[in-house]
Amino acid sequence: MVLNAAARLVTGASRRDHISPDVRDVLHWLPVTQRIQFKIATTALYCVRGTGPAYFKDVCTTVVDTSSRANLRSAHRGVMFVP
Repeated sequence: MVLNAAARLVTGASRRDHISPDVRDVLHWLPVTQRIQFKIATTALYCVRGTGPAYFKDVCTTVVDTSSRANLRSAHRGVMFVP
C-alpha cells in the first residue's frame, strides 16, 4: 500500500487509476519480495568484495576464508559460509 501510494505521488496518478503498470513500466520499481532478495544479494556481494558493512565481516564470509573448510570443493566456487 505504501509503495502504491508513493507511486501515485510520483506519477501524479489519481486514486482510481491502476498503478501496477506504472510501477513496473514507468518507474521500473521492483515488487517488495524481489526488492528484498535484491538487497540481500547486493549486501552479500559487498561482503565478498570486502566493501560491505563492518558488522557483516564476521557473519558473512566465503568458505575459502574459513580455515577448517578451505579444502572443500565448495571453496573454489565462491560459496558463502554463514556461521
